[in-house]
Amino acid sequence: MNIVFINGSPNPNGTTAALAKVLLQGHPYETVELGTTKVYGYGQHFDDDQFGSVIDKMRQADVVVMGSPVYWHNMSGLMRNLLDHFYGQVHAGELRGKKMYFIYQGAAPEQWMLDDGKYTMNRFASMYGMEFAGMATNRQEAAALAKSL
Repeated sequence: MNIVFINGSPNPNGTTAALAKVLLQGHPYETVELGTTKVYGYGQHFDDDQFGSVIDKMRQADVVVMGSPVYWHNMSGLMRNLLDHFYGQVHAGELRGKKMYFIYQGAAPEQWMLDDGKYTMNRFASMYGMEFAGMATNRQEAAALAKSL
């Protein structure tokens, strides 16, 4: 099973990455750090944009885990930017057959924030043909989701 973890946190060793380790315990996986990957804003065109390499890793994976901290009541700008970049560049259904998990955590998110994040990622997965396999916001939820890998 080929697994890629897209870390939308600027901290490669933060809580988002720690929850990915719980979810993916016992499985080898590759991490894409959006904090050090050049994915420019939607509509920007620069020769060193690495969006294509991120998508290639997602295309090659059987399981895609996307993770973000909750910043300002929403997912991180790094993750939001990646999602926005899909528009017009990745065709609907193009990632069909993959399972997608979402890690979404913060210091004290309110339920509506978590609900909005889950809704967004469920719609994103659906649009590109992935099966939304669930969201984890803490270690217990990540461990429970790990059983479905």
